[in-house]
Amino acid sequence: IHIKNIASYLRIITGLQLNIFIKIMEVQMGEEFYQCSICQKDFATKSSLVQHTRIHTGEKPYQCSQCPKEFSQRASLVRHMQVHTGEKPFKCSVCLKNFSEKASVVQHMRLHTGEKPYKCSVCLKNFAYRSSVSQHMRVHTGEKPFKCLVCLKDFTQNKHLVQHMRTHTGERPYKCSDCLKDFTYKTALVQHIRIHTGEKPYQCSECQKDFSHKSDLVKHMRSHTKEKLYHCSLCPKGFSYKNSLTQHMKVHTGERPYSCLVCLKDFSRKHHLVKHMNLHLGEKPYSCSVCLKSFPQKQNIIQHMRVHTGEKPNQCAVCLKEFKQNSYLVKHLKLHKRKKL
Repeated sequence: IHIKNIASYLRIITGLQLNIFIKIMEVQMGEEFYQCSICQKDFATKSSLVQHTRIHTGEKPYQCSQCPKEFSQRASLVRHMQVHTGEKPFKCSVCLKNFSEKASVVQHMRLHTGEKPYKCSVCLKNFAYRSSVSQHMRVHTGEKPFKCLVCLKDFTQNKHLVQHMRTHTGERPYKCSDCLKDFTYKTALVQHIRIHTGEKPYQCSECQKDFSHKSDLVKHMRSHTKEKLYHCSLCPKGFSYKNSLTQHMKVHTGERPYSCLVCLKDFSRKHHLVKHMNLHLGEKPYSCSVCLKSFPQKQNIIQHMRVHTGEKPNQCAVCLKEFKQNSYLVKHLKLHKRKKL
């Protein structure tokens, strides 16, 4: 500041402004007035030094009246209060989304620009946010700093711990606006919404069949690749799906967990019990399109249709005689055994 301009400048400032101006002039003239005793950094005003000292002491004298959060500077508290008031004065010029803080807009813009200025020093992967790099590094270090106090399970990110805690509390904060069903996770709600909208964003590249969930597409692809990831430990049989292996294991264990409450007959699979119950209830949901005769089970109508078609898919390997039903073939084979005797 030139000396000839100082006089005219002093005419328009008074009180506190004058005091601050004097302190600034002292610094510019080499008189470093307020110095930090810890890192020796110099400041023009005492208030600036006081604020700076809190970096070293960790003091946070400004507490939010709405939540337990504390801040070292008043300006930080003012910005934080916008979280509670809902005020969002900063707008994205691309998608017009509003934000509480200017820094949030700067970070958000990277979604539009694709900028990823932060790089992992181990695998060189790029990230849009510094915090994302810190979280990613735990993949390499194996660090899981967030622990569940109920079951002691560890997590790499706090948000994963927060989601996990809902399994203990039973909290379901995400509600479907159509059927009011509640969900623990937002992703589960997004997937559920597709039931109402009919959206199926995942398409099979082989047969163009569409799926609501990516996991369903992955499972479906095994029908094309014939990939069998799940193998029985007791026999050479393999399966494309885990639940198919679980069902198969009951062949070896003899487990039949589904019991009919009427006749106490046991079944290895739930849908077998459901079909069996039709016998007791008298329900015959399967109707012949030719003669309109009804049957309690799907297998019954398949066998019945052979009356109309004349199909005889069960053939005797001895005399080549054909039968409509496998049970007839079994009885017939006993005749050959008797003749041998």
